[in-house]
Amino acid sequence: MTDTIDSRLADLGITLPEAAAPAANYVPFAQSGNLLLTSGQLPLENGKLVLTGQLGSGLTVAQGQTAARACAINVLAQAKAALGDLNRIKRVVKITVFVSSTADFTEQHLVANGASDLLVNVLGDAGKHARSAVGVASLPLNAPVEVEAIIEVA
Repeated sequence: MTDTIDSRLADLGITLPEAAAPAANYVPFAQSGNLLLTSGQLPLENGKLVLTGQLGSGLTVAQGQTAARACAINVLAQAKAALGDLNRIKRVVKITVFVSSTADFTEQHLVANGASDLLVNVLGDAGKHARSAVGVASLPLNAPVEVEAIIEVA
């Protein structure tokens, strides 16, 4: 299956980055039993945010989906750092997608599809998950999206 995951990543033009180091007094992931929990991942590429701002105030749903996709790539990078091999992922159990949005923006669920679709495209059925999409007033560094995950591992 590693070849399948690697080939799916390659087909999507994705090279997983080095997992981001924590920016404060926390760890980027924690494992308890067969569950791996990631800290919230921002939409970073090459150490910089792919977008900044707020949905409903200058950013479109499509831009939010791009940011959510970048967050999901960083979730996978953390999983690889924790596990050494993405083949150890048995299932993505749940993701929480935080969307920095105005009070009248109600399409957080559509923004979250950027992360959900990426996980399913890379991991197949193991990427199908429960999900919460939550609107928030702001996120660190003015990021538009942040994603955290709970992953069952073999």
